[in-house]
Amino acid sequence: MKALLDVRELVVRYGDIPVLHGISLEVQPGEVVALIGPNGAGKTTTLRAISGLARASGGAIIFDGHDITNAPAHETVRAGITHVPEGRGIFTNLSVGENLELGAYMRRADADAVAQARERVFRLFPRLKERLNQPGATLSGGEQQMLALGRALMTGGKMLLTDEPSMGLAPVLVDQIFDVIREIKAGGATILLVEQNAYQALGVADRAYVLETGRIVLEGRAAELRNSTAVKRAYLGG
Repeated sequence: MKALLDVRELVVRYGDIPVLHGISLEVQPGEVVALIGPNGAGKTTTLRAISGLARASGGAIIFDGHDITNAPAHETVRAGITHVPEGRGIFTNLSVGENLELGAYMRRADADAVAQARERVFRLFPRLKERLNQPGATLSGGEQQMLALGRALMTGGKMLLTDEPSMGLAPVLVDQIFDVIREIKAGGATILLVEQNAYQALGVADRAYVLETGRIVLEGRAAELRNSTAVKRAYLGG
């Protein structure tokens, strides 16, 4: 099967400092792929380069058969990539409903599709329907993460990039967020997941890559990596 996302020898520098040293990864349609590793490994930079928020200084990013290397962010969104950033990135001064409407901005001409997407979001996150008219600033951290994911789903994109969805959440909310990711996956979504909680990430992913100091040091089926002695020792507390 042809990969939906094919990252080839990607190099990213911040000034003169190299952050990614020629990494390669791919994501097949309908697959959840986790990118795990310690803080500072380059995980967030990888997502930012894919979505057009960080500039590549080498390599290529191929999405759905098209070279999007260094395409501006609005073009990657139009191509079908939706990025849920670390820290959620919701508009705190806008209501829940307004945030969701902004997620559907590029498909607003198709009112039926937008309505269907909104109902799907409410099925996944009933709390958002209850909070529809509340400003984003009044939501709890878990509710803000739900809104960030819900807004991303409103785009109708082909691929979801999620950066640290469990960050700052209580364990019960982490479980809830990953249950939703499983449900989104069951619906056929394609997801590239960056997550510090390696145990949860490997539990939901089909495959995974381990990134250290800007280099991929391990890759394979998520279940195999979850049972790997080296991964357990480094990331799972085993």
